Amino acid sequence: MTDWAARVLAEVDAAAPAAEERLAALVAVPSVGGSDAEHDIQAELAGDLRAAGLDVDHWRLPLPELLAAEGFPGVEVERAEAWGLVGRLAGRGDGPTLMLNGHVDVVPVGDPAAWSTPDHFSGRVVDGELHGRGACDMKAGLVAAMAAVSAVRRSGAPLRGDLLLAAVPGEEDGGLGTFATLARGWRADACVVPEPTSLDLVTAAAGALTFRLRVPGRATHASRRTEGVSALDKLVPLLAGLARLEAARNRDVDPLMTGWPLAYPLSIGRVTAGDWASSVPDLLVAEGRLGVALDEPVEDARTAFEDAVTEVCAADPWLREHPVEVQWWGGQFAPGRLAAGSDLADRMALAHRTVTGGSAHPGRRGVPYGSDLRLLAAAGIPTLHYGPGDAVLAHAPDERVPLGEVRTAARALALLALDVCGLA
Repeated sequence: MTDWAARVLAEVDAAAPAAEERLAALVAVPSVGGSDAEHDIQAELAGDLRAAGLDVDHWRLPLPELLAAEGFPGVEVERAEAWGLVGRLAGRGDGPTLMLNGHVDVVPVGDPAAWSTPDHFSGRVVDGELHGRGACDMKAGLVAAMAAVSAVRRSGAPLRGDLLLAAVPGEEDGGLGTFATLARGWRADACVVPEPTSLDLVTAAAGALTFRLRVPGRATHASRRTEGVSALDKLVPLLAGLARLEAARNRDVDPLMTGWPLAYPLSIGRVTAGDWASSVPDLLVAEGRLGVALDEPVEDARTAFEDAVTEVCAADPWLREHPVEVQWWGGQFAPGRLAAGSDLADRMALAHRTVTGGSAHPGRRGVPYGSDLRLLAAAGIPTLHYGPGDAVLAHAPDERVPLGEVRTAARALALLALDVCGLA
């Protein structure tokens, strides 16, 4: 380990208690996607980055322009405004640039009764784990990245290349923030997104396309239901057809995805039907997500889904004459993977082994969910995920993150910054 590396790690360790306090404070901000708190937290973080001595770009996103842009990844919530944020620790100018990219938005708490505490944004620490919505996904990773950048800054390490920290909104519902950051002109030679990976290396992310099915029926009084057509009944053959499609799409998966019971899930998450309890429902609307295989073109995945729906309709006398309408809306996550030939995974693994004493060797895998990795990779930036927390707790009741993993991630990301950006 070089003297500069030792100095940087000492800075991370010295500031660890303050970083944990900051994480608790950020978790206490209920920055649910589309809420005022989503851009309020960006203002708080802009102040943090300025205080850390970084050059700060904090700008209001031109939402109408972005939503109309070619390749926009979609949104699922309405926003009156949104803000981008990038902090820059300038290097000498003759080395590679590393970006650390983390999102500030969180999902709703879900059923409040499923939580063990009424304060779902508590930030409390129990048995070494910090609790609250957003703790794992992904404010812990964002704080680890901030701690790494701040430690490099305080150490005075003479970086050759720039070190960037991007805090983005709207990741959970499509990728608005990272899309806007790229549109702003921010680029890097490598990027780590510290999503929760249990400190494994995630070098590929499957895609996920949000869909809506409009299933027609024919209304009548419930007492004469046989003279109508229940849209709810017509969901049954659709579910069977989509189950067959899911099975077919998971028969042969990429080696990075073989560790998952279901690499490319297809699921329906919301169903609404009817407008009166004693009427046969004449319309059912089902919304869900379609998993997209690694390297699969999005249009091919959409076509396979639409063909499966068409096949179900063709086999049903009512749906043959009144076919189901498929709509693509909301987040449209293409798959993505770390660029072939990139050594970023090797460098990240070395940094991880260094800070853990070589006792822990991070696994390498793909994940079955969409993420901002695909936007960064599509922009030509080699990107991977490495961060604290178990993704099974993301979006779940009693979300939490081990503080030990937060510190390990901060230390590893700090060493990676020295390695990628280089020392003058």
